[in-house]
Amino acid sequence: MSTCLGAAVRHKMLANMLLVRHTEERIQELFLENVIRGTTHLCIGQEAVSVAMAEVVDAARGDTVTCTYRGHGHALALGMPLDSLMAEMMGKASGCSKGKGGSMHLADLEVGLLGTFAVVGAGLPVTNGAALTAQLRGTGAISISIFGDGTPNIGAWHEAVNLAAVWKLPVVFLCENNRYGEYTPYDDTAPVPNVSDRAAAYGIPSAIVDGQDAEAVYPVLLEAAEKARAGEGPTLVEALTYRYRGHSRSDPATYRPEGELERWMERDPIDILAQRMQADGQLTAAAFESLRDQQKAEVQRVTEWAMNEPWPALEETLEDIWAPSGDSAAQREGA
Repeated sequence: MSTCLGAAVRHKMLANMLLVRHTEERIQELFLENVIRGTTHLCIGQEAVSVAMAEVVDAARGDTVTCTYRGHGHALALGMPLDSLMAEMMGKASGCSKGKGGSMHLADLEVGLLGTFAVVGAGLPVTNGAALTAQLRGTGAISISIFGDGTPNIGAWHEAVNLAAVWKLPVVFLCENNRYGEYTPYDDTAPVPNVSDRAAAYGIPSAIVDGQDAEAVYPVLLEAAEKARAGEGPTLVEALTYRYRGHSRSDPATYRPEGELERWMERDPIDILAQRMQADGQLTAAAFESLRDQQKAEVQRVTEWAMNEPWPALEETLEDIWAPSGDSAAQREGA
């Protein structure tokens, strides 16, 4: 299933996919240069899911999103400023989490991102909580939970989907099935051919979509979102996609069959949309290259800025632990 979106939306999607791609590539380089520490999980190859999802989310209405540690692309697509993200990658005080979260803990409530979660499946109960809040308040807001193909094998996934189905919560469960749970092929760990097959056990609708095509992902997510807003409960959407890099920064992905990566790269999400726009007279080859160069230059500009930003002060490790409520000082003394 695919749909032809307007030129402006297509251009926005393409620009955001290029921004995500160049940001992820630069992040990997910065790790190798020891500018960014810890670990990271890149979404190179999966950009179409991020940008399509973002077009469905209305943060001004109260829509929220949770996702996995592979969440840089989702954050940028939703509208998190690049400088906020890059500074967080480096642990700088000007980062979205004040330098305390790093690669796996991004949050920006202004764009609806409740957080990226380092623990597999941890975002699903949070999604349900946000959706229940919207349901009780009657805001019409929805919550989207994004997870990988390994997540449906853990208890939290089943508990969250079951509860959302019983209470008809306004949730969209979005699986980015990139065929591997860390280093293990999906088929080696799941008893059913598709993640979406599990929806039947909970009495909710499901759909499988080509995750390399942003214009195929968008209408499926839009329909699921509209159902959620109308009080019809959750939908499980499975986007078939692929990560070009290994599970994390140090994974060479030698477990992949020969030729598999190359076959998926032939259907690169950026190329699919760019070629379609060119065929429709909405983009020239020169304009595409100019956009690519522009986004790459922006990533480099922000990188240089972030490298010169200050580190958080040591005493800030004790801040942002307690939510203000009454006499917080007295509460701490009595704890």
